[in-house]
Amino acid sequence: QVQLVESGGGLVQAGGSLRLSCAASGSIFSINAMGWYRQSPGKQRELVAAIASAGRINYADSVKGRFIISRDNAKNTVYLQMNSLKPEDTAVYFCNADVAVTTRRRGDYWGQGTQVTVSS
Repeated sequence: QVQLVESGGGLVQAGGSLRLSCAASGSIFSINAMGWYRQSPGKQRELVAAIASAGRINYADSVKGRFIISRDNAKNTVYLQMNSLKPEDTAVYFCNADVAVTTRRRGDYWGQGTQVTVSS
């Protein structure tokens, strides 16, 4: 089994910053892409940012220039530095990882989610 544990959410004023962390543990052979998604009430879950094992990065247009995703492969951890936060960034943020548990078996895993609230 693979577990993803997120931390770092909270309440911040508009213009402020937060840093999210997500550590993967368990039966891990290797991890391909890791990423962050978010979901606010009444909306579908959307991709915020993703980073491949080789470092290729993809951002949602709404966060480009404000958010930075990074990862520490030695620690199986992905980070999301969120700057210049806006009220519309308010959502539950979920960590996601594409994990190979063996050389032949992969799975898509999710964290439990962490609330980010940006006040105006």
